[in-house]
Amino acid sequence: MERKRKEMEKAKSGLRLTMEELCLCSSGDGEEETQVQVKVQEQPRSSTMDLLSISKQLLHVLDEIGPTLLVLRQDIEQNVQRLQDLHERDSSKYATLMAIVTEEVEQGTAKKTKSCTRAIIWLSRSISFSKYLLEKLLKAPESSLEEIVEEAYAKTLKPWHGWISSAAYKVATKLIPEREVLIALLMGNCQDFEDLAEDAKMLTHAVQPLLEEIDAISAKHNIDKLKSS
Repeated sequence: MERKRKEMEKAKSGLRLTMEELCLCSSGDGEEETQVQVKVQEQPRSSTMDLLSISKQLLHVLDEIGPTLLVLRQDIEQNVQRLQDLHERDSSKYATLMAIVTEEVEQGTAKKTKSCTRAIIWLSRSISFSKYLLEKLLKAPESSLEEIVEEAYAKTLKPWHGWISSAAYKVATKLIPEREVLIALLMGNCQDFEDLAEDAKMLTHAVQPLLEEIDAISAKHNIDKLKSS
């Protein structure tokens, strides 16, 4: 009871999970918003930066949720750092995920444990897990959070995990907060549940093209079956 009380107090004390940031939406209105949109359109698209941006925002969400999904958070953080380090070496050369994967495939390093190709694939799977969890959370009010997490894990991550990773996630499920606590955390500045649902829909729309791109790249190079230990 004491843990639940503290979690609820934290949720109500101004937590800002920035669902707006996850949806990659800029704030503002009128002429200022139009100018921002024009600037975004003028900039060349970088799928590498898209993946890094979404993954970093996901880290912020997991930070607010707490230790429940610590294993997932650690995986994401390591993969983000690996991909970011490569991108910073030459942002033009590694602007696209295709360029990164193609180079590593040609060098024969794509399937190595610390390759950026693996980082890309696992970041994509982590985003898919989070996307599935959020959609189910909003569409299945009768399901407990533990049930939703287990289903999301089974659909998106479990097929690619070895027994060590699977065991770690099984332990993590013991720390899952109650459903209403997580929803309160996710709502952040949203005024009501309907706002959260709308933001979730925008998030799904924003990340789907990126996930499809990574799936296509992985299938093209026959690396979509990579597993962890």
